[in-house]
Amino acid sequence: MFADIGGETVRKRIFQIMQINNKDDLPSMIFDVVLAATIILNIIAMFLETFSSLSDFRSLFTIVENVTVIVFIIEYVLRIATADLLYPETGKAKAVLRFLVSFDGVVELLTILPFFFLSGFIVFRMLRVVRIFHLFRINTQSDSFNVIKSVLMEKYKAIVSSVFIIAILMLASSLGIYSAEHAAQPEAFKNAFSGIWWSVSAMLTVGYGDIYPITVAGRIMAIIIAFLGVGAVAIPTGIISAGFVEYYSKEQNSDKKHHDIKSVGEIVVTAESGLSGLTVSEIRKEHDASIYLILRNELTLVATDTTLIAEGDILILDSKKMVKE
Repeated sequence: MFADIGGETVRKRIFQIMQINNKDDLPSMIFDVVLAATIILNIIAMFLETFSSLSDFRSLFTIVENVTVIVFIIEYVLRIATADLLYPETGKAKAVLRFLVSFDGVVELLTILPFFFLSGFIVFRMLRVVRIFHLFRINTQSDSFNVIKSVLMEKYKAIVSSVFIIAILMLASSLGIYSAEHAAQPEAFKNAFSGIWWSVSAMLTVGYGDIYPITVAGRIMAIIIAFLGVGAVAIPTGIISAGFVEYYSKEQNSDKKHHDIKSVGEIVVTAESGLSGLTVSEIRKEHDASIYLILRNELTLVATDTTLIAEGDILILDSKKMVKE
């Protein structure tokens, strides 16, 4: 019984340490730094291995890569063992399955697969590139990444709609250019897929120049598609830019409202206050006070410049000076 309790305590402590960006826990921060350094070392070693001039150090790069992948394997096993703590609302088996299909779980699995199948199919060797996406795990808890994530989540419907429109334009332009150019250039425009390659490069303003129209109809279509491409690129860009503007505007307004609330107070108008008989405009000029509402008996009045203040009124206002007085 005691061993089970102790083991559970150790497991919870391991889970706490592995939580990314836990600034209140020194071991957790050390773990984040070590994990980031391991990922970066792994990528650097994988990158340097491609240089033939550094072939003498290839064994060193292999050792670094193997050691870092072993660290990834240990981390992967520990995250599976503590998956039920990450998803406490589900059972242990469901929590493990949920982690395995999550972004972190998939990236970690694809990160370690090439370690076992590096000499096999080329697809496993290509999976080594997935290790770069491991860096996203370091940044997922940062404020900048959360801002981008919030904007994309808020505007995802508009972004998906714009991408759908672009896909339709590309498909239509590929079929159109194939119909116009296939007879004149059967080798260049063998099928509709060749048209898609050309439409992507033309619409996204890349313009590789390996395939281009030579017929009058094809060139007219290319001009139209080039103009449409400018708008196609601008649509999602504008949506995302507008999302960032809206996000930061909300943040600023939220801060402003929070700041204003601190200085909001109420004053009861008495005969000695000297406010009775004055208008809202006069009080604002004399006392530098912004009156929002006037509570009069059972009525709530919206303050206007010409509203007269009566004795017994309760003024809801924004003036640190008057509230102190």
